[in-house]
Amino acid sequence: MPLEQEAKLKFPSHVRDTADALPPALAPAARPRSRSRLTRLVRVLAAVTLSLVLVQYARVYADVAGGPGASRKTVSVPLRAQEYLDKCALLDVKPGPPPDFYTRTRSDRFVPGTKATLIKNATIWTGRVDGLEIVHGDILLDAGLIKRIGVIESSELEQYAELAHVDAQGKWVSPGIVDLHSHLGVYNNPQLRGAMDVNSFKGPILPWLRALDGLNTHDDAYQLSIAGGVTTSLVLPGSANAIGGQGVVIKLRPPTDRSPTGMLLESPYETNGTVYDPRTFFRYRQMKHACGENPDRVYSGTRMDTAWAFRQAYEKARQIKQAQDDFCAKASQGEWAGLGEFPEELQWEALVDVLRGRVKVQTHCYETVDLDDLVRITNEFKFSIAAFHHAHETYLVPDTLKSAYGHPPAVALFATNARYKRESYRGSEFAPKILAENGLQVVLKSDHPVLNSRHLVYEAQQAHFFGLPHNLALASVTTTPATIIGQEHRIGFLKEGYDADLILWDSHPLALGATPQQVWIDGIAQLDAPHIISKPAALQKKPATPNFDKEAEETLKYDGLPPLDPKPSKARTVVFTNVSAVYLRQHDSVNEVYAARTGPAAPGVVVVRDGKMDCVGVPSSACAFSVTRDDNADYIDLEGGAISPGLVSTGSPLGLEEIRSESSTRDGLVLDPLSYVVPEIVGGEGALIRAADGLQFGTRDALLAYRSGVTSAITAPQSTGFLAGLSAAFSTVSHHKLEDGALLQGVGAFHVSISPVGVPSVSTQIAALRHLLLGKTKGELGHALDGVKQGTIPLAIHIQSADAIASVIVLKSEVEKALGSKIKVTLVGATEAHLLAKEIAHAGIGVIISPTRPFPHHWEKRRLLPGPPLSARNAITELRAHNVTVAVGVNEAWIVRNTRFDVAWAALESGGAISKAEAIALASTNVEKLLGVKTDELQSDLVATRGGDLLDFSKVVAVVSPRRGVVDII
Repeated sequence: MPLEQEAKLKFPSHVRDTADALPPALAPAARPRSRSRLTRLVRVLAAVTLSLVLVQYARVYADVAGGPGASRKTVSVPLRAQEYLDKCALLDVKPGPPPDFYTRTRSDRFVPGTKATLIKNATIWTGRVDGLEIVHGDILLDAGLIKRIGVIESSELEQYAELAHVDAQGKWVSPGIVDLHSHLGVYNNPQLRGAMDVNSFKGPILPWLRALDGLNTHDDAYQLSIAGGVTTSLVLPGSANAIGGQGVVIKLRPPTDRSPTGMLLESPYETNGTVYDPRTFFRYRQMKHACGENPDRVYSGTRMDTAWAFRQAYEKARQIKQAQDDFCAKASQGEWAGLGEFPEELQWEALVDVLRGRVKVQTHCYETVDLDDLVRITNEFKFSIAAFHHAHETYLVPDTLKSAYGHPPAVALFATNARYKRESYRGSEFAPKILAENGLQVVLKSDHPVLNSRHLVYEAQQAHFFGLPHNLALASVTTTPATIIGQEHRIGFLKEGYDADLILWDSHPLALGATPQQVWIDGIAQLDAPHIISKPAALQKKPATPNFDKEAEETLKYDGLPPLDPKPSKARTVVFTNVSAVYLRQHDSVNEVYAARTGPAAPGVVVVRDGKMDCVGVPSSACAFSVTRDDNADYIDLEGGAISPGLVSTGSPLGLEEIRSESSTRDGLVLDPLSYVVPEIVGGEGALIRAADGLQFGTRDALLAYRSGVTSAITAPQSTGFLAGLSAAFSTVSHHKLEDGALLQGVGAFHVSISPVGVPSVSTQIAALRHLLLGKTKGELGHALDGVKQGTIPLAIHIQSADAIASVIVLKSEVEKALGSKIKVTLVGATEAHLLAKEIAHAGIGVIISPTRPFPHHWEKRRLLPGPPLSARNAITELRAHNVTVAVGVNEAWIVRNTRFDVAWAALESGGAISKAEAIALASTNVEKLLGVKTDELQSDLVATRGGDLLDFSKVVAVVSPRRGVVDII
C-alpha cells in the first residue's frame, strides 16, 4: 500500500516507532535532495534506486525494532490492521454499565416533555438488603430517573415549575415487574398466521437469529401486561431449536418512534460507536437454548442428537474464539506475517461471545437428564448458563446446578403449572421453596402467552403461599430477573439514579388480586384514568401463609411424586374447633350459616358424625357438649378457619387426561361430523359420545384439585369441532368409576362448539345446530336432543365471539317459537358475552366465564372486558349486574386446583358486589345449575380450611363427605 496510507494507521507504539529505526536510505525522511553538481545520469540512477526501495517498502515490508540488542524481523502489515487491532481490543471488554453510568442526570430513554412526578406517603419496597428494606416516604421521579427516595425537602421541589403529585395514601410501591421469559410481540395475540415469528424451523442450531427482527409493536397484550405492572420483558425466540437465537430486553412503554428498536432497554447490537462506545463498556446479549422434548420432536431426533448439536456448535465457536485469541496475541506484538484476515464468521459471532461471557444464556430445560447434559456441556466448553427455564426437576438436583461452569444457573419457574407434558410431570409447587433453601436464585416467569404476563405477580403470590419467603417471592419478579439479564444497574430496584419504573399497588403485592393503581415506565404514567377498586385494609399487610414443610419433605422423599390420596379419619366423630365461619348449600345457593361475630374470642365448633355435619355452635353450646368421651373423636383445630361447600370445576379436560401432550394418557378427541366422515358405528345419526365412558380416575391433577377444595368436576368430551357430546359429573378423589360416589351423574349437558375454525364456517355450525334442534333425529342423539327441546338437558355452547353469541340468541328465540317451549342454554367461555349482557339476560341464557381473567388469544376474544385498572367492571360483574346467572370455569386441568383463588379474585375485583358466599356459588351451585347436574345439598361435600376461609391463602386440611360417610384428612 502507499506509504502515505500506511503512515496514517494508529499502530501500537512499538510498531509506530519503528520508522525512527529505519536506516537513512529507507526512512521516509531520507529522500535524497537534488544537487546541482550531480549529473543528469546520477540523478536518474538515484531516482531509480529510490523508487525500487519504495516499491519494496510498499510491498508491506517494515523494519520492526524490538529494543536494544534485539534481533530484527520483517512483518506484513495488512491494510485493515487498525480495524483488526480495534477488534482485538474489544475482545477483552467486559459487559456492564460504563464507569460514569451513575453520574447520569437524565435517562437515555427520557421523553422530552415528561413532567416530574412526586409520589407522596408511600410504603416502598426497594428490593435492597436482600429484599428486606422498606422505606416509608416519598419518591421523586424526573428525567426518566428516580431522583430521591425517603424524606424530600420542599426546597428541592422548588426547581420544578410543573410537578405531578400522587398521594399513595400509605400503599405499597415496588419496582416494575421484570418478566425473564416472554414471547410478547413475537408470539402475537390475537394469534394470526401473518404475525407468528416465535420459532424458525430452518435447523436445530440458529444462534444468528434475533427476536428483534420479528418484534411486533401492535400486539394487543402490551397494554394488558402493563396494567399488571410488567415494565420490562426479555422476549425470547421459541423452543423449537436447540439454539433458537437471540432474545431482546424491551420496555413495554410505547416508543415515541413507534419502532421495535425504540423499545429496547439497551441496544446490544450496534457496537460501532454510533449508539454507545464498546471500548468502555459492552452490552449483554441474550441467547435462547432449549433441550429435551421440544427440539427432539421438531427435528425428529433424540436427546443424543440434540446434545451432539450443542457440542458441534460450541466446538465451531471454540475454534473461532481460539483463532481470534491466537491472531490477536500475534497482532498485538506486531507479528503480522502469515496472519491474514481477522478470523470471524457472522453466523457464529454471538456464540463466540457466549464463550467470552458476553451473552446471557437462557435455557429451556426440564428434566434431570437434560439438566445434567447441559451442565456437562458448560464445563466442556467453559461457558455459563444464566438461567434454566421451566426447569421442573431442578429442585430434585440442586447439586447438579451448582456444578455448572462459572456459577449455578438461576431457575425460572411456573408456580403451579405442570403435568402438561412428560417433562413437567414431576413439577412441584414446592420447587421455589426448596431451591431457595438450597441457595439457588428463583425467578417466576410467564412464558407469555402460555401464562398471561399481566398476572405475573400472581405467580409470585402462589410461590409465597407454598413456602417461598416473602422477600424472595417479590424479588423473583423484580430484582432477581433484572440481575439475571445483566440489567441490575438500572432496573429491578428502587434506588436513586435508577430508571423510573415502578408500580403503585392497591394492596400488598403478594396479596391475592393485588392490582396496580398506576404504573410508571421511564417516569411516564402508563394508565390513563385507571379504575381503582376499594379493598379491605387487611390486604395492605403481607399475607400470612400456611406451613408446607411436611409436604415439601414428602415431595423430595418420593422423587417429586408424593402420594396424593387423603387419609380417611378412623374416628366416627370429628370435631372442628376454632371455626370462624360456616357456609352451606341451601336451595341452589350458598349461604353463611355461622360466623364468629365477636371475633377470635368466640370461635365456633362443628361436630361431624359418620361424614355428616351434626351441629354447629360456640364452645359453650349444646353442640360442643354433644361430644362425649365415648366418641373417641378426632379434633382438628382450624385456627380461625372455615367450613365451606366443596367447589365444582368445569371447562377443562380434567378426568379425561393425565398428561396433555401424551396421547396414550388421554381419552382423545371426538371426531367432528361436520369435518370428517364419521363411521356409522361411532358417529352415525343415532350415536352420541358420553364423557362418562372415557373418564380416568386418580389423575394427579384431580387429586391436587381435591386437596385444594375442588371435590367434583363436570367434564365434556373433548372436541376441536362442532359436536362434542354429553358431559358427566364425577368425584375428584375416587379411584375408579365403580367406586361408590365416583360417578355423580352420567349425563349432564349437551355440548357443542361454535368457533371460527375456518372449515366449516360459523354459519355452517349454526345451521347444523338449527337442524339438530328443529329436525328429527333417531337413536341416542335424538333422545338427548329431545331432552334439550323439553328443557330437561341444558344446551352448553362453547363460544367466544359476541357476533356468534348474537346469532345463538336469535336461534334460541326461533327454536322456542317453533317448539312452543323454553330450552335451557348456557354459554361456556363467553369472553365477549359482556357486550350483550342485557340481551343475554332477556333471553334467559346462563354464562360460564372460562377463564375468569380474559386474554385475547384469538380474534374472537379480542373485545374482552379487562377489569380494573383498565375497566371498572370485569365480565363477571357486568353480567351479574344484568341479573345473568354466572358461573366460572377453567380451560386446563392443572389450573383446577386454583379455582378457589379465581373466585376470590373475582370477588375482590367486584368492589363488594360479590360476597364470599356468592363467590363460592360461582364455582359450585351455579356450575351445577347451568350444566344440569342435580346434587342433594345434604349429600354434598364440605371443605375445612385452616388459617382462613376457602377464599383466603389458607390450607385445606379436611374434606367432609356425607355421600361416602367419611372425613378425609388432607
